[in-house]
Amino acid sequence: MSSQKLQKFLADAGLASRREIERMIEAGMITVNRERAHVGQRINGDEKIEVNGKPFRIEQADETEVIMYHKPEGQVATRHDEQGRETVFDALPRLRKGRWIMVGRLDINTSGLLLFTNNGELANRLMHPSSEIEREYAVRVYGEVSPEILQRLTEGVELEDGFSRFSRIIDAGGEARNHWYHVILNRGRNREVRRLWESQGVSVSRLIRVRFGSFVLPPRLKKGKFVRFNDEDMKVLREMLSQQ
Repeated sequence: MSSQKLQKFLADAGLASRREIERMIEAGMITVNRERAHVGQRINGDEKIEVNGKPFRIEQADETEVIMYHKPEGQVATRHDEQGRETVFDALPRLRKGRWIMVGRLDINTSGLLLFTNNGELANRLMHPSSEIEREYAVRVYGEVSPEILQRLTEGVELEDGFSRFSRIIDAGGEARNHWYHVILNRGRNREVRRLWESQGVSVSRLIRVRFGSFVLPPRLKKGKFVRFNDEDMKVLREMLSQQ
């Protein structure tokens, strides 16, 4: 086979997304022919690759699969948890070949829609900042929210890791000082929704991701359950990516 970049090769083989693999390479978790790998390294597929000291077996999936999962609060969005907590991967169906790759993350206190696929390249396209795929969240906040605060959140504020803003904020009603909004982002940095509200002195008491791009969390999909994408869903997914 012709040479290709290590991170693409491993993503196609189902190890993880390219972004996650790049982080693993930088952390020294991957070796090629017993030497520490580097990002951008080119391989031809005949090399001995180890991940965390263990040989990596190439188990390319027969075909692309995608599932939508309703993550409950309390689950951690990681493959293995050192504290033994329940993870989002525990409830997923087994694959004959390859591995499930999580598209983005949700923190332990956030529930809602998560996508998983066995196709590393697809996962990378869905997560890459250049795709600017919309994420919509239902958020319940506690505190007074003035029109000035809403204006600042859509115009943009400076967070510790850079400029951020909601592209839209939709008032969803509420009672007293507990109020629901739907907010939309075009990317997904760590705890970004919570940090944006907190920058204005407003705390988030509940957070649910209800939409990722063209896909809305089905009302009948219970927490901790998943649904597989059918042919029509895959068509919608391809159309969504073609428009990015």
